[in-house]
Amino acid sequence: MVESLVEFFLNIFSGITTTELGKNITIFIISLLPLIELRGGLIAAALLNVSFIKAFIICYIANILPIPFILLLIKAILDWMRKTKLFKGIVNWLDKKVEKKKGRIEKYGYYGVLLFVGIPLPGTGAWTGALIATMLNMEKKKTFLYIALGVLLAGIIMSILSYGVLKNII
Repeated sequence: MVESLVEFFLNIFSGITTTELGKNITIFIISLLPLIELRGGLIAAALLNVSFIKAFIICYIANILPIPFILLLIKAILDWMRKTKLFKGIVNWLDKKVEKKKGRIEKYGYYGVLLFVGIPLPGTGAWTGALIATMLNMEKKKTFLYIALGVLLAGIIMSILSYGVLKNII
């Protein structure tokens, strides 16, 4: 799924990926997005032949950039959305998703956050980890630290795949 989304966004940004700056902007934006995050950014970077170190730094920063805002604001935003007819269904869907995945984090606490974010599987990542941790009323500063470490772990795993295994296949 991530690969399909990466290809979709690479097609959208194909006009700017002819320059180095355009490639950097593309992988930054891809890494900012929920569901795709750093995983997709590193895959895109490898496909665009962006150097590994540059790609890792750009994708890492882009992935953790929205996390403090999510940790601080998501509860208030979701509470407001629950009160509207238009967004109530989305919030109910998110609540069900959180309910299904929160057991992994609850069981292991902050290490659960780190592993949830750090092991790049579908439906995991910094955005979802921040959402679940917020719903579990985990301490925000400590949660941010473990999410940042989790993104680092995911980056290492995805770098091996994107710049090693996948690069050789593609």
